Amino acid sequence: MNAFRILIIAALGFTALPTFALSDNGQAQLHQLQTRWAEINYQTPEKQREEAFAKLVTQADAALASEPKAPELLIWRGIILSTEAGAKGGLGALGLVKEAKASLEQALAIDPQALAGSAYTSLGSLYYQVPGWPIGFGDDEKAEKMLTQALAINPDGLDPNYFYSDFLQRQKRYEESRAALEKALAAKDRPGRELADKGRRAEATALLQQVESKLQ
Repeated sequence: MNAFRILIIAALGFTALPTFALSDNGQAQLHQLQTRWAEINYQTPEKQREEAFAKLVTQADAALASEPKAPELLIWRGIILSTEAGAKGGLGALGLVKEAKASLEQALAIDPQALAGSAYTSLGSLYYQVPGWPIGFGDDEKAEKMLTQALAINPDGLDPNYFYSDFLQRQKRYEESRAALEKALAAKDRPGRELADKGRRAEATALLQQVESKLQ
């Protein structure tokens, strides 16, 4: 389980395009979830993150109580559960990632295009980081399928290119990984997501250094 810990705790802070399906209150709650997620993920001491993410899941559940079919909120519930799992680590996190998967699949069934295909990116990243059978549901073939579907919707996005590049480098496909990282770093800034973008770009830069060392 620890094999997927590092990336999941840094993971899945997606939103690229504005969404108009939510009510005004739903939009406000979505922004609060996104902002708080970035604060926990990038500014909160590591030992405090698990508890903080657990509280944020409760906040996401409250938002969904008002709009239970909102794919945007379902996606973010999945994202928060995933990062809580990463903060928790170990086999005890498996229940959380399975719950995250279910939330993301529900969002995907409602609207695959929601938040620029973020459900595909989130699911793809889980599939390649979670252990495979018999421990978990990890599956590299499904991971690549999900990640390429995300890129078909949002080809220039920071997050889909970043996670696809990480998948590729784990497959030792370093040239492809470098190309995806270069696209990630060239992505446009997301309004209102400054902290998340800064953190993700730092991760992409660090990963690019690792990939380039493999190509030397």
